[in-house]
Amino acid sequence: MSNRFLVALIVLLAGLLVGLGLFWKPDLAPAPASINTLPPGGDFVLKSADGPVALADHRGRLALLYFGYTFCPDICPSNLSAISAGLDLLNPEERNKVVVIFISVDPQRDTPEHLKTYVKFFAPEMLGVTGTPDEIAELARRYGVVYAAQPASNAAEGYAIDHSAESFIVGPDGRLLARMAHATPPDQVAALIRQYLKPS
Repeated sequence: MSNRFLVALIVLLAGLLVGLGLFWKPDLAPAPASINTLPPGGDFVLKSADGPVALADHRGRLALLYFGYTFCPDICPSNLSAISAGLDLLNPEERNKVVVIFISVDPQRDTPEHLKTYVKFFAPEMLGVTGTPDEIAELARRYGVVYAAQPASNAAEGYAIDHSAESFIVGPDGRLLARMAHATPPDQVAALIRQYLKPS
């Protein structure tokens, strides 16, 4: 086989490859929609020890919502502690523009009175609310929260609840703006609050 023939064959193959590259477009799988989209969120009215709490009553303030339960051994306390520490990094004017609402997914055990005692441990202005099982399930669905009761490792505790661990940032106009990941450090909590407090 001559060198001239080999060169011609290589040129021909290279030309075919270039032609295929121009006209053939592979099907690229799109990124999952959940990465770039938020659930609808929306208003609610739930019970606290001091009466009904409506998200709409806090228009004009940034709301941080967290779904959990008071018997949670570690995830809820660590998230609420980080949020509380993040609030402590705000100046008084910024802090007055924020409301934190802890929504219990365990209405069977978390009475409004018990919730009030629990949340005050983290921040004096934090609100603890719950509702009927149907109300909580419907609200959780709108915010993309999942939770399910599981047998507890200690039989005396009855059950534990596996649940989503994100927090949700709701704008002063009531629109869901962002999710905040579990274990977000306090300085980043404060930075996110400041980011969304700024007028758009």
